Amino acid sequence: MWYLCVFYHRLLDYRKAEVESLAHLFGVIDDDSALQWKLPLHHHPDSPFHFVYLPSEDAARNIANRSLAKGIQVLKHQDSMLESSKRVGKKYDKAGILVKGMYELWGEGSSYDELEEAIRNYPDEDKLPYLAAESTFKITVDSFGKIISFQEQNDRIRGLTYIPFKNGRVNLKNPEHKFWLIETDDYGSNNGLPPVVQKRIFFGREVGAADRKLLPTYQLKSRTYLGPTAMDAEMAFLMANQALATSGKLVYDPFVGTGSILVAAAHFGAMTMGADIDIRVVRDGRGPDCNVWSNFKQYQLPMPISLLRADNNLPPWRPGLKEVFDAIICDPPYGVRAGGRKSGGRKLLKGVVGPYTVPDDKRTDHIPSTAAYSLVECVHDLLDLAAKMLVMGGRLVYFYPVLREDDSIDTHFPEHPCFKLIASCEQILSFRYSRILLTMVKIGPYTEEIAETARLKHLEFKENHVKWLEEGNLHTAVFSQSGDDAAAAAGDSKFSKDYKPKYRGKYV
Repeated sequence: MWYLCVFYHRLLDYRKAEVESLAHLFGVIDDDSALQWKLPLHHHPDSPFHFVYLPSEDAARNIANRSLAKGIQVLKHQDSMLESSKRVGKKYDKAGILVKGMYELWGEGSSYDELEEAIRNYPDEDKLPYLAAESTFKITVDSFGKIISFQEQNDRIRGLTYIPFKNGRVNLKNPEHKFWLIETDDYGSNNGLPPVVQKRIFFGREVGAADRKLLPTYQLKSRTYLGPTAMDAEMAFLMANQALATSGKLVYDPFVGTGSILVAAAHFGAMTMGADIDIRVVRDGRGPDCNVWSNFKQYQLPMPISLLRADNNLPPWRPGLKEVFDAIICDPPYGVRAGGRKSGGRKLLKGVVGPYTVPDDKRTDHIPSTAAYSLVECVHDLLDLAAKMLVMGGRLVYFYPVLREDDSIDTHFPEHPCFKLIASCEQILSFRYSRILLTMVKIGPYTEEIAETARLKHLEFKENHVKWLEEGNLHTAVFSQSGDDAAAAAGDSKFSKDYKPKYRGKYV
């Protein structure tokens, strides 16, 4: 059965990946398969409208209700019916971020005459159950790339008189059935939106819808305890969906900071655990009522199982402990806003002084010395930790920075024999660099032989692809003035003249 998935026009690389992850969460697909997608007629790949093939209405509803996207609208094509309908998972609270809703398509066309013909040809046996006498309904008019006035919306609704809504009653607050009339326009390519060659109109019945009210509830500006690198709420929920966070699963963040990622995982019912090298962050915060625990209390979420002062370079787990976590989600420090640190001051690492034991009477207030921790070393340690501590099929979800050159990026990412990369989603942060959300699934057990193979892969990757990741280079590359910036500052006409609005999809 084909469904029309209508996305919010933002974080374009993340949209399909999120739906694929939720389809896996609800048992629609597994790690070795993917959903089928196709575009409506004349639509750009970055269009918010996509058709996705799902086995049942329940699957579409569950994905829409759990998704962080604007919505999935269900378009049931007459030639794409499945014999059986698989009931998927239990119902989850709505948590929409990128999908708008789910609608069963009754018709589409390039004009209202074509739309009317398509709706009239849609089988009565599929329409009439939702137009029964005494049932309640609501029609919403929506658009993309244009504004439709209130009067125009009413005129379009009155133009649907050929649909026998007279059998039901209008209820704008709590209708039994919701219908959507969605319109795009042939606005060309110079208004900052993905170009549409021809006008398209959709009409369908809502099957499921996401709830954007989740984001204002969790927005950072109202968060009790914040740090300079706190993860944006929208992105934290997307990461939790990529990791399949749900009730009964244990999620770990080795760079927990103020706990933004774990808050999102806990919202979906997951048990959480975090660690940070700075004991002041995880233990003290800014006082007894302003710390990581306060963020969980603020939203009445289950408290983390534990928050540790731990070093990703020297993990605290006892020897032989393996396969504990269902997911590891994190944003490693990559040196733009905050640099990574590992245990051991410069003198200790250089061998000037030897290891020491902190006296018992000083342990309460002792702040361990640390040294610089390059991202290339950090990622290697993270992959090694995940290979040991994730269960089979568990997911590692983390950000990886890349430099942008000539509006493109290097697509070589860190590898590990225990993992398969299933999604890479780019978020452009500036003309200089992006961060890629990598989603990896564990496909093999961890052994000493695997660890040695991973070490060799790491050395090869470091030599061939990530020389710029060494300490300080990323920060310099991002913030140093380029030749184009210098020319623009000098008033070069080539850079100072006004350009027409240009569509730059991944910048939204």
